[in-house]
Amino acid sequence: MNEPHLLKVLFVDDELRVLQGLQRMLRPMRDEWDMLFAESGEAALAEMGKAPVDVVVSDMRMPSMSGAELLTRVMREYPSTVRIILSGQADRELVQKTIGPTHQYLSKPCDADILKATIDRAAKLRRLLGSQQLRLLTGKLEALPSLPELYMRLIELLQNQNTTLKAVGELVAQDMGMSMKLLQLVNSAFFGLRRNVSNVADAVNLLGVETVQTLVLSLHAFNQLNARQVADFSLDAVWQHSVAVAALAKRIALAEGLDKTQAEEAHLAGMLHDVGRVVLAINLPDEYGSVLTLAKDPARSLITCEHERFGASHAEIGAYLLGLWGISDPIVEAVAYHHFPRRCPNHAFCALSAVHIADALHHDAIGAVGRGALDTRYLQDLGRADHLPAWITLATAGKGGGHG
Repeated sequence: MNEPHLLKVLFVDDELRVLQGLQRMLRPMRDEWDMLFAESGEAALAEMGKAPVDVVVSDMRMPSMSGAELLTRVMREYPSTVRIILSGQADRELVQKTIGPTHQYLSKPCDADILKATIDRAAKLRRLLGSQQLRLLTGKLEALPSLPELYMRLIELLQNQNTTLKAVGELVAQDMGMSMKLLQLVNSAFFGLRRNVSNVADAVNLLGVETVQTLVLSLHAFNQLNARQVADFSLDAVWQHSVAVAALAKRIALAEGLDKTQAEEAHLAGMLHDVGRVVLAINLPDEYGSVLTLAKDPARSLITCEHERFGASHAEIGAYLLGLWGISDPIVEAVAYHHFPRRCPNHAFCALSAVHIADALHHDAIGAVGRGALDTRYLQDLGRADHLPAWITLATAGKGGGHG
């Protein structure tokens, strides 16, 4: 019988020597992980049929069932399982096939510390969401929805022979779903980059138009836009609010002396900070509609109502999904704690600080009662409370619309 505190990890590879190498390399983890090893996709599914596992780490190329096929099955049948590809095959076509069912990519041979850190991070993210219903929900997601208008504009742009990478990057950066998938792909081990890319324009430059077009054409999530059926929810309004917060967060980050990389992190985190709301509205329209109705009461915040109904808020849900997809820690932290920044272990002025301030100021500007309140104690702890007038000036100078 397995001890309940052990993380159950299943490794899948058709080469026995690779599995034996993993067993030797990971022997020090025996007190923390319950490790299983399977030589095929079929054997892996048989193991999972006996008892669910927390994490599956699979090779890409296997003779009877590929890693992509295996993880697609796992996504459908065991959606709360974290899915990781470990492969030495940098085959772009196979990469495209695994974009949906894979949370993380790691290259073979994989450094033991990197493998341990990736699996441990996935385990910590699982604990971020206490609700099994929400883990199942986020596990099933292949892609975030893209706005139909933006999708069509991008397709039109990509079909124009005179299109520049700069123009593509600028348009993609406006959409949270496309931005996340591009960053997930460019930060995968298959591109062998020694730095984390958090700027969408840089991602487009690195991937090239052909790869971007293939990726965008594979994102059919816009067909599942049932969010219009949710009372008091507008996907377009969430998008407008996210764009406004992203722009203001970047201006605040630069004004506070953060470097270019940190400012870009603030911009992307601002764009993605409400992604959990989209997840809830698309996947649980009735339940989320009732939450939004309750949140109309000025005495009750949206966050409180979400916790009461789901056991977690849109902030945790969004951060969980971003973390599984390998988005960098500063962005995940900013999304997770943007309503309650003092809960974050990082107590320096960072992307989280800029997003928290920008979100609160924009909600205040559009009169969104109960959506975002500025944590003045947090600002005092940072020694920046007296900067508020300057931030308000920045917000007024670049005022944007939206009600998300």
